[in-house]
Amino acid sequence: MAVPGQKPKPHIQAVREGTFRPDRNSEGARFAPEIPAEPDWSELLPGDSAEDVRDKAADVWARTIPALVVSAGLTDPQRETAIEYCVTVARLWQAERELSRTGLVVETERGNVKSPWVTIAHQYRSHFRSLVGELGLSPASATRITPPESGDDDGDIFD
Repeated sequence: MAVPGQKPKPHIQAVREGTFRPDRNSEGARFAPEIPAEPDWSELLPGDSAEDVRDKAADVWARTIPALVVSAGLTDPQRETAIEYCVTVARLWQAERELSRTGLVVETERGNVKSPWVTIAHQYRSHFRSLVGELGLSPASATRITPPESGDDDGDIFD
């Protein structure tokens, strides 16, 4: 069940901002700053029909993940969320493409009905919105993320 109120800041962000209080904030999990490795898309999305989806997911990874590493401190243990984001974008793209080809209404033996791709696109779009908020990729959610400081810092918790 969802907890009302503002989402808590990640521990590292509260430390960077100087707002961490042990009585109010949870330290949570801490991960070593390791750059996520790109998955083998052909293993993750097998089959000849998934070639377009693999290409799109790889393109999304190349455009998004390096920026998240720098801007939000994305690490390798958080890689599955990043992979899920890339696959969701690729599947949403696939659904929209099929909707453009077949239309919103398809003819069946029972008459004209809503295309199943409409439902698929809606579900992926909903999942996409939650992942965008989680990763800080929308303009609103990006304001809640403080980028990691660059340079040598003796106060770094990973030193």
